[in-house]
Amino acid sequence: MKKIMVYICTSFFASTVLAQSVKNIILIPPSTDRGYPVMKALHLRSSVTEWDTTMLSLQDLSDLLWTANGINRPDIGKRTAPSAMNAQDIDIYVVMKAGVYAYNAQRHLLEWIADGDHRALVADRQDQVAKAPVICVLVSDISRFKSGDESMKMTWAAIDAGIVSQNIALFCASLGFATRPRATMDQQKLKEVLKLKDTQHLILNNPVSYTLK
Repeated sequence: MKKIMVYICTSFFASTVLAQSVKNIILIPPSTDRGYPVMKALHLRSSVTEWDTTMLSLQDLSDLLWTANGINRPDIGKRTAPSAMNAQDIDIYVVMKAGVYAYNAQRHLLEWIADGDHRALVADRQDQVAKAPVICVLVSDISRFKSGDESMKMTWAAIDAGIVSQNIALFCASLGFATRPRATMDQQKLKEVLKLKDTQHLILNNPVSYTLK
């Protein structure tokens, strides 16, 4: 019965996203009492190369994004992932079959960016990655760093993106999902699809799926 309910909820969410591909997606408040303890998650953490194609449920997607870089202290606007000088430079773009969205942590929703399936641009030469139903693309806007030269800002950007990527990895290990950190992607074409500014840099991406049975 539990499997049937998960399938129904997942199917409903997938059909809703497809039907509303040009609208924002309102996420569900994070469920903070689920998953393995952190030590167990670290024990299970791994990088995979095969992906289940089932779309994540709305709750799972909501929890994934909040864990990655959501606001965990609303009174002061601080995040689940630290950043250099609290620049909060990392933005998460979510690439799915239905389109591309940007995660708005302040409002905990996905803002529509582009229609269409652009997962192949993130997969680039590794075609298998395009099967993952959700790919989180981590982008740093280095203009948010108020000091330092460009080289230093890019170093901070890489560190900050790595922390967010590890949050994703620990979330997936804790819930039994699949992911891996990647730097490969079609940078030029993806920049155009994401409508990035000159100060925004593609750093890493994490495909995410349920574990392939």
